[in-house]
Amino acid sequence: MLQYITLDGLPCVAPYCHAVRAGDFLFVTGQLAEDPKTGEVVRGPIEEQTVRVMENLKMVLEASGSSFSQVVMARIFVTDFRFYDAVNDIYKSYFEAGRLPGRTTVGVSALADFGDVEIDLIAYCGE
Repeated sequence: MLQYITLDGLPCVAPYCHAVRAGDFLFVTGQLAEDPKTGEVVRGPIEEQTVRVMENLKMVLEASGSSFSQVVMARIFVTDFRFYDAVNDIYKSYFEAGRLPGRTTVGVSALADFGDVEIDLIAYCGE
């Protein structure tokens, strides 16, 4: 059984839902640094953008009945690898020490709405 999850308070920049639950797995759509109040992508320092991305992911996980402690895989997309260390510092602060998920980081030439960082997640929601 599939469950499609869309949050009213979090904008979508394209036609998608924020997450899909498929059995024991939750697939969270890549989140940009969109301000939930304005729908605009946060511009400015990569640290500010990354915090906003992680907070958006947190909103989706919580609305789906999950949390960062259940994340098993993450994919991070950055437009400049000079952002790598700053993104890592903020990203890892959302996880318990010793419980980091698997991960891929990819450098890309552009992201939707010209954000500089996007992260998607897969969480295991079984027993």
